[in-house]
Amino acid sequence: MIRFHKEGYKIIVITFIITIAGVILAEKFIDIPWLVKAIQVIFLAFLVIVLQFFRNPKRIAPLNDNVLVAPVDGKVVVIEEVEEPEYYKGKRLQVSIFMSPINVHVTRYAMSGVVKYSKYHPGKYLVAWHPKSSTENERTTVVVNNKVFGDVLYRQIAGALAKRIVNYAKVGDTAVQGADAGFIKFGSRVDLFLPLGTKLNVSLGDKVKGGVQVIAEK
Repeated sequence: MIRFHKEGYKIIVITFIITIAGVILAEKFIDIPWLVKAIQVIFLAFLVIVLQFFRNPKRIAPLNDNVLVAPVDGKVVVIEEVEEPEYYKGKRLQVSIFMSPINVHVTRYAMSGVVKYSKYHPGKYLVAWHPKSSTENERTTVVVNNKVFGDVLYRQIAGALAKRIVNYAKVGDTAVQGADAGFIKFGSRVDLFLPLGTKLNVSLGDKVKGGVQVIAEK
């Protein structure tokens, strides 16, 4: 059974109503058969796109403190050592995952632990692969701590199409690996900042599956 994320319930209902209305009105007021069918197909295709965007498949995480799972579905577009200025104020290993509009957009906790830091930043809407999107775009920064990895930071970043980031993490919350931590609407990326020396199980260009695929380990 297909599940949908709660962030999409309102949009799904509205889209469903518009689709039904469009199909019925096209049939009633347009006399050209091929045009009626074309309009109806467009409305139905739009409904399908919205439904697939807000799908929320059940994922079973390994629940292993010694590994990190991908926080989102998508493609690994950055692996590099960088200076992280907001929280660590030092060098970390950055792993960035880009989500296209057809990916599942649920953000999941990469590891279990305690939320130590959670902050929203308003900003620009540069394309998600722009080098400055991590520090200049609208974004949220969350840090989760556990005894194996210490502090691990992840950042939800809005892109040119993503105009709303939903972040459920609050300081003091207990994070459960693979559990729902938020949602990014209409495509963007998530950056992970890991301790230097973390062993990665992914390479540039790899496609990853959020909540289940191990991307790093101790």
